[in-house]
Amino acid sequence: MNRRITKSTMLVALLGLSSQLFAQDVPPPPPGRFGKQSLRTWSIGAHGGILSQNTFLGGGSVKAEEFKSIGYGAFVKKQILPALGLQADFLRGEIKTLNQTSTIEQKNSINWSGSLTAVLNIANFSLNTENAVLIPYVKAGAGYMSSDSEVASTQAFTDREGWFIPTGVGFKLGVAKGINIDLGYDINFIKSSPTVKSAYNESRFSYAHAGLEFALGNKENSQLQNYSAVADLRKQSAEESAELRRALSTAEQNAQRDREQYAKDLGDDDNDGVANKFDKCPGTPSGTVVDGSGCPIKVQREIIKETKVITEEDRKVVRDAISNLEFDLGKSTIRSKSYATLNRVAGLLVDKNFSLKLAGHTDNTGSRELNLRLSKERAESVKAYLVSQGANASRIEATGYGPDQPIATNKTAAGRQQNRRVEFTLY
Repeated sequence: MNRRITKSTMLVALLGLSSQLFAQDVPPPPPGRFGKQSLRTWSIGAHGGILSQNTFLGGGSVKAEEFKSIGYGAFVKKQILPALGLQADFLRGEIKTLNQTSTIEQKNSINWSGSLTAVLNIANFSLNTENAVLIPYVKAGAGYMSSDSEVASTQAFTDREGWFIPTGVGFKLGVAKGINIDLGYDINFIKSSPTVKSAYNESRFSYAHAGLEFALGNKENSQLQNYSAVADLRKQSAEESAELRRALSTAEQNAQRDREQYAKDLGDDDNDGVANKFDKCPGTPSGTVVDGSGCPIKVQREIIKETKVITEEDRKVVRDAISNLEFDLGKSTIRSKSYATLNRVAGLLVDKNFSLKLAGHTDNTGSRELNLRLSKERAESVKAYLVSQGANASRIEATGYGPDQPIATNKTAAGRQQNRRVEFTLY
């Protein structure tokens, strides 16, 4: 009764392990570069080989009859870690040998056996690919078996059951993604009744075998025990490097186009004192008096008076305009609240025939090229507005210095605010 319970318990445990094969989750979509890898952890296999009473630990010399002692079986494996897996093995076969007199044949039949072993991968030789080509391993565990024994034509015992300890060494060869050749040598130690032990020479038998292992799951994913993270990282890093080089090349081409456009926008092809970007009437004849948009002035409003000395009141008009000057964020568009004080500056230029230098400045936030462009555009925008109010364009100079002439530190918000300015210089 106890034997039947033990046998049933062993079979239920092994079947429970293998049944998990059919409860695997649907594989997730492939990960992006450097993302979490989806790897196959379940595998099945079949093997066949030579059963022998003799082992390399001793037990006598190998006899020709032993090469007729064929064993075969199958296994289900769950890989828990890259170097550790749990394997359920099933084995049966016959062990033929001669007794000590070498005259009487003895045959031990393994009706069935089931074992659960821990398989430890010693190394993973990947040869610069993400799937290993050579994996040596060792294994050990516990098993339960049923066997018969026959000496000459006499039945020694039938269907004797008992425990055994399977151990082994071997290596796997990766022949394809998810397919391995499994070559191994097992020594099984009998832990059963004295009757069964006596049937096996020194209570152990060996099994030299070869077989195939097939990984289960998405064929696009690597097998966990074969996966080489270092090789895969090297591959993904090379792809990332190539992508970055392509992006850098594209960025350089865009920057070159921006530089060419910048030079074209801020040039003055018709020499009328208005940059091309603000010039709504390009190609005006040389010497034509134009307004802030570069178009000819139909009614000339310019009043030329004798130049006067710059007074403190004149400087106050300029200071008020500077302190009240605001632009839209990151643009050269003047806000309407600045028009009143700029109108006073325009009137000052008309009434007293002053010349004016406009110098645009920025902080060091962003690229120097962008800051140079923005400072120049803001100075030109102020010039265009003053000319639209009647000022003489030829008496106004607009220059952009970008971040090159700070008046305060760029390490604080207050300092950067002071550096973002347009300076007015009367002369």
